[in-house]
Formats: sequence, C-alpha cells, structure tokens
Amino acid sequence: MIKKPELLAPAGTLEKLKMAILYGADAVYLGGKAFGLRAFGGNFTREELKEAVDFAHARGRKVYVTVNIFPHNSDLVGLPDYLKYLDEIKVDALLVADLGVFMMCRELIPEMELHISTQANNTNWATVNAWKKLGAKRVVLAREMSLAEIREIREKCDVDLEMFMHGAMCISYSGRCLLSNYFTGRDSNRGSCAQSCRWKYALVEETRPGQYFPIAEDERGTYIMNSKDMCLMPNIRDVIESGVDSLKIEGRMKSVHYAASVVKAYRLAIDAYFADPEHFEVQQLWLDELEKVSHRTYTTGFYYHQPTADDQIYGKTSYDQTSEFVGLVRSYDAATGWAVVEQRNNMKLGQEIEVFQPTGPLYRQKITAMKNADGESIDVAPHPQMILSMKMEQPVEPYTILRRDITQTKQ
Repeated sequence: MIKKPELLAPAGTLEKLKMAILYGADAVYLGGKAFGLRAFGGNFTREELKEAVDFAHARGRKVYVTVNIFPHNSDLVGLPDYLKYLDEIKVDALLVADLGVFMMCRELIPEMELHISTQANNTNWATVNAWKKLGAKRVVLAREMSLAEIREIREKCDVDLEMFMHGAMCISYSGRCLLSNYFTGRDSNRGSCAQSCRWKYALVEETRPGQYFPIAEDERGTYIMNSKDMCLMPNIRDVIESGVDSLKIEGRMKSVHYAASVVKAYRLAIDAYFADPEHFEVQQLWLDELEKVSHRTYTTGFYYHQPTADDQIYGKTSYDQTSEFVGLVRSYDAATGWAVVEQRNNMKLGQEIEVFQPTGPLYRQKITAMKNADGESIDVAPHPQMILSMKMEQPVEPYTILRRDITQTKQ
C-alpha cells in the first residue's frame, strides 16, 4: 500500500508560513538569518523562528530549517550556538549539505532529525544509503533525477526520500553555481544568488569589442540559461506512486499568493488520489490554479527525459500569471456580511474578484461596496496595505485571498 506523502511548502516569511499551513501544507521549510541558501528570501529572526514553530505545532504541522550553506571557516563561528537554539525551540528537522555541518549537528544536538539537502547532489542509491549510515533521517533527491532513477532508489534504500515537484529549475547542477559570484560577487553557495542565469546575453568576439552578436535569431539577444519552471501536477499519479515520502514545492522567495495557491492545488490533488486511486484524474481546476500565480512556462524537467531546447525560454525573462493578489481578509462579520480586508493591490468598485479560501469554496463576486478605516464609503482602495471593509456575497474565512483576473488591471 502506498503511503500518503508529506506536502512540503516553502516559507520565506512568517506570513508565508502561516498561509502555506492554512492552505494545506503538512510541513514547511524555512531559513534563519544565516546559514541557509536564500539570503534574500525574507528569512526568520530567532523570535520569528520560535513563533513559526509554535504556530505549526499548534496545528499538527512540522517546521524544517535550512542550514545548507557550504561554509568557510568564518561561517562556523556562530553555528554551534545557532544549532543549540534550533534544538531548544523544538524545530522538527534541519536541512544540511556540508559533511562538517552534519557531524557538528550529530555531536551538539544528537536527537535532532537531519535531512540531506539537494545541494549535496544526491543522485544515486549508494549516496543515499551512505547518508543513512551516517545518521540521516531523510535525503532530498537532486532535481536532475528521472522517475526511473527515483523508483530504483526507493527500491534499494530504506530511508525517507524527498523530491521536488514544483517550482524553479536551476541552470547549474543541483544549485551549485558560480555565475552570481563572478558577475556580482554574491556567492550562490552561501545564500546570495543574484539569479544571473535569468539575464539576457549576447555573443562578443574578442577582436571586435562592442559588437554584440545574438546567439539566436533574435536581435534583442537571448536568455540562453533561462529554464522553464517544473510542474508535475499533470503527472501527480506517477509522482505519488514512485513511493517518495515528501513532495517539495520550491519558492521561498515567491509571494504569499504563490504559497497559498500552489499548496492548495497540490493538497486537493493528493487528497483526491488517496480518496479514490483507481478513478483518480487530474482536474482542470488544479491546473488553472497553477496558472494564476507568477511562473515561467512549465516543464517536467528531468522527470521523464533529459531536458532539451523545449525546456528553455529563449525569448524573454518575464513571468506569466493570470491572476493578481488584491486583498487579504483579516476578519468577517457574519451578522453584517462585511469583511475587514488588508489591501495588497489597487482595487475599485465594479471590479470582479475571485474569493480564494483556505478551506471554504472558491467563488466570484463584484466589489459593490467598500469603506475606509473611518467607516466612510470609498470607490477605490489605492494605498498599499490600507485596512478597509468590503461587502461580501458569501461568508469568508480569515486569511482568504482576494484576487482578480490580470486583464482587469488594464481596464
């Protein structure tokens, strides 16, 4: 019998963590202010880390903290104290990539569950078993793995396996990249990637400086290293039946809207499979949900074949999305039908919005009435994160996302 896999979501900030959990994540992964590989992902202070753990544990969910940099000697100075603090606040597991950091964890906090990061390039069963012998509870498989390889590792390894199923693909092997270091001085392997691979490039011949030759048939240049995003939703049956223990969504630097929408889509899909595996089919509603958030064109990555030119985006670096996040419901008064809303984008009377709830039904309505914080009627909510009241056609839950079709922005 297939075990129901954990749905693991990114949490770049405390707000994103709360949204991911409320919209269906079983566990979240996040970073502190140091020792993780997303230095610009928001990240958590020590006080926020404790609040995050308390929030998750109160709802029966787990928190994993990244300690997956490749440290230099200077990086090790504050590490022991940080590890002891994570153990003290009862973090559920740490993600590590460096062998020295791994052994330090084993010595200082021996009861802490350790997961081996994808940065460790885990691509075969021998490596996975070696980490298990050292004491690892889980191994995160590299993005460069095929379904067939994952199945073989599952057969030969008795340890928790985690795999990526949605989000950005890296141009470099399992994230090990030096482009950012070279162009900007920001070290990708110590948490400061500038995503240089997404920039536009042209070819320059040494003896003809200043003459830029396009690499493709395009006068503007080409985004030769700009990979499409991974999306395995259409193939979620294969993913589940591969036997991995945790399914990971990439995106700690993505938005609150991304965290909620992607998590809920995969939550519904996983639950539907286990409710009736024999008759399970991927629903168009789930696929549509993944189109609403900011993303690059989707691909299955390495899952079924080696990526080709079709898995790259040569003409642009911009993202696609069909909806935009305009408001977050803070509370709702059932007696009056009014909700208190925190504005996240300019919105005005007459616009149609979609009401996207953590557990309640998805529905659409027009904005028919709004009031500012003083109770005065307003036609438009233009100020960033202003607090307002909005008349709702149906009951809504706290943390409900209000969003609109992107085409309405031009109206």
